[in-house]
Amino acid sequence: MTTIVSPQTSDRARHLAALAGLGQVDLAIIGGGASGLGVALDAALRGLSVALLESHDFAKGTSSRATKLVHGGVRYLAQGNIALVREALHERSTLLHNAPHLARPLPFVMPGYKCWETPFYGIGLKMYDALAGKAGLGSTEFLNAGETRQCLPGIKAQGLKGGVKYWDGQFDDARLAVTLARTAASQGALLLNYCPVTELIHEQGRVAGLRCQDSETDASYTVMAKCVVNATGVWVDEIRQMDGAATGRSTQAMVAPSQGVHLVVDREFLPGDHAMLVPKTQDGRVLFAVPWLGKVILGTTDTPRRDLAREPDAFAEDVEFILGEAAKYLSRAPRRSDVKSIWVGLRPLVRPPQNEGGSTKKISREHTVLVSPSGLVTVTGGKWTTYRAMAEDVLDKCVESALLPRLPLSETSDFLLLGAAADGSGRASLASAPGLDAYGTEAQWVEALPGADMELAPGLSVAMLRFAARYEYARTVEDVLARRSRLLFLDARLAAELAPAAAAIMREETGVDPQLDAFLRLAEHYLRLPA
Repeated sequence: MTTIVSPQTSDRARHLAALAGLGQVDLAIIGGGASGLGVALDAALRGLSVALLESHDFAKGTSSRATKLVHGGVRYLAQGNIALVREALHERSTLLHNAPHLARPLPFVMPGYKCWETPFYGIGLKMYDALAGKAGLGSTEFLNAGETRQCLPGIKAQGLKGGVKYWDGQFDDARLAVTLARTAASQGALLLNYCPVTELIHEQGRVAGLRCQDSETDASYTVMAKCVVNATGVWVDEIRQMDGAATGRSTQAMVAPSQGVHLVVDREFLPGDHAMLVPKTQDGRVLFAVPWLGKVILGTTDTPRRDLAREPDAFAEDVEFILGEAAKYLSRAPRRSDVKSIWVGLRPLVRPPQNEGGSTKKISREHTVLVSPSGLVTVTGGKWTTYRAMAEDVLDKCVESALLPRLPLSETSDFLLLGAAADGSGRASLASAPGLDAYGTEAQWVEALPGADMELAPGLSVAMLRFAARYEYARTVEDVLARRSRLLFLDARLAAELAPAAAAIMREETGVDPQLDAFLRLAEHYLRLPA
C-alpha cells in the first residue's frame, strides 16, 4: 500500500532564509534542468547536503522542449552504437517504473511505401527488442497495409505497402523536472528557481563556492561548497568562462548548439494512440508525429545555430520541412494556419575542449563530464531518457577527482518520485487531454484546494494553479501555463486568453507580480511562424 504524505510547501521566503543561513554544503549545483535536478536527487539520497540554483524556472530551457519521448534511440542502433542503445533502454524502463504518472509506453508505427522498407526496418527493430530484453515494452510486429491504416488513422493510403509497429516511451518533460525538484527537496536538498549565479568564488585557485541573486528582491547570497557542478545545458560555457576568467585561464567552447523545432496541430490530423515515425525523409532527416495531451506534435529538426536565445526563433526552412514532409504521409496535410503552437529547443552537442589542463571524461557520445583545473565540474549533452545515469556519472567523477569523499551506491534506480504509486498503478494517460492523473497519488491534495471544480480549460482547474504556487515553485503565469500545465505548448492562443485569470490567481497566491504582459508577448512568439 502506498503511503501518501502531505506535499511539502515551496514557500520562497522560507527557502531564501535557508539559503542565507547555509554553511558550507557538500554540493552546489548551477542549473535546474534534467542534468542538475538528477544530480540533486541522487546526491541528496546519498546523504550529501545540496543546494541547487536555477537562473529562470526549472526546465525553462531545453528540458521542457523535448519531443516528449523516453527512448533507446533507434537511430543510434543504425549507427552501430549498441552500448548507448542498451543503456538508454535500461534507463527507459527505470523512468517508466519510477514515474508511472508522468511516463507511459507508446506504440510507434513506421509506415512503408516501398516494398523493402517494412522488412528492412523490421529486422532492425527486432534487434531493438533483443537489446531491451526483459525491459522491453512490447514485441515488434510486421503490419500489412490495412493494419497500418488501423494503427495510424489519417495516414495516406495510396501506395501504402505495410508498416512496422514497435514500442518506446513518452513523458511530460517539464512536469518530470518539477517532480524531480520536489522529490530532491523532500530528501533535504535546497532548490531555488529565479536565483541566477552571478559569480564563482575561488580560494587558492580552486572553486570554493558561488554568489547568487534573487531575481525578485535583488538580494545576494553566498553559498560555499566542497564541489560545484555546472549543469546549465547549452549555457555551460558561460559558467566555464566565469571560472576561467577568475583563474586567468582561457576556455574553449565545448557546446555547439543544435536547434529542434516542433509544431503542434489538432488531433484530427492523426487520431488514435499510435505515433508515426518516418526514419528517413527525402533529405535523410527523421520525422515524428506524436500524440500528446490531446494534440499531435510534428517534428523535429536538427539545425546548427550559433546564438543561445532563451526563446529561439524557428527557421523558416525548418517549418517548411516539417509541414512538407507531414503532407507526404498524412491524408490531410497540415497548413501553417493549423499550427496551434510552435516551440524550439536548443540541444547541447558536445565538443570536449582539449589542452585546458583539466581532465575530460567522455562518458558516451551523448554526454560529457569535465573537471576544470580549478575543480569546477561541468556536465552537458545527453538526453532526458538517461538523466539518471548522467547524474551517477557526475557524482562518480566528483569522487574520482577527490572533490567529494567516497559515497554510498546510488539509490535512484528504483526510487519512486513524488506522486508515484508503489504498486505501479496510475499510469500516465498522455495521449488525451491533461488532468489529475499527472499528479498521481497527490491528486487528492489538488482536489482539496479551492477551485478544484472550476475548470479554466480542459484538464486545467483553478486548484491546479494554486497547487503549483504553493507546492511546485511556480511564480509567474508562464510557470503555470507553460510548465506546470503545458497549455502554452499545446495551444498558445488559448493560453493567452486564460492568462489574465491565471495572473489573478498567481498574484493572490504569491503576492508578487505574475508577469502577465511578458507572458502575452511569449504567447505571440509561440503563435508566430517565420515567413
